[in-house]
Amino acid sequence: MPKAYWVAHVDVEDAEIYGRYREANAVAFEKYGARFLIRGAPQQLMEGDCRARTVVIEFKDMETALACFHSPEYQAAKAIREPISSADMVIVEGYEG
Repeated sequence: MPKAYWVAHVDVEDAEIYGRYREANAVAFEKYGARFLIRGAPQQLMEGDCRARTVVIEFKDMETALACFHSPEYQAAKAIREPISSADMVIVEGYEG
């Protein structure tokens, strides 16, 4: 079964509140075995448009990635982030070819 990934591009308006979101989301990510592959590292835009931060999080499979997103723990964390950020996010299944 292929792994699955959250891929998010985020602009943050308030770093202090975003820090609280990061603390809160750790509960859900630990519960669902998430592993950060990219977490707001320096990036260079090569084509198109993108937000300031890119985050890629690995999960053991699509079912787990979706369960984490819809969990009460993550939804509580997301409620902290939403007023101070704009985001584009997809959950995508990995390629095993």
